[in-house]
Amino acid sequence: QVQLVESGGGLVQPGGSLRLSCATSGFRFDWYAMSWFRQAPGKERERVSCIGSLGDGTTDYADSVKGRFTISRDGVKSTVYLEMNKLKAEDTAVYYCVTHVGSSCYGNNDYWGQGTRVTVSS
Repeated sequence: QVQLVESGGGLVQPGGSLRLSCATSGFRFDWYAMSWFRQAPGKERERVSCIGSLGDGTTDYADSVKGRFTISRDGVKSTVYLEMNKLKAEDTAVYYCVTHVGSSCYGNNDYWGQGTRVTVSS
């Protein structure tokens, strides 16, 4: 079965960095687009970033994280990453790894991980 296991969250000071990882199994990782979503307390879930399949390679970012976050994927490890720099208090949220139903970031979401909490605070 499909499994998505996020890691790398934690407490970081404003301006700091974190790298989130999502280790996947149970499906052909290279074929599918992958996204990171986040949900802050009292706010709606937001798509932070997406990366197309290995053959696509397209990336997409929310305006709020452009220039600070970088998404990448490793086909050998079947893992997707989110490098987060210059973190702000408003980046505090639970971050989720999500698969898409196809190779494009414009396709529907499919499977969700359990989430990893990121707290940005001094």
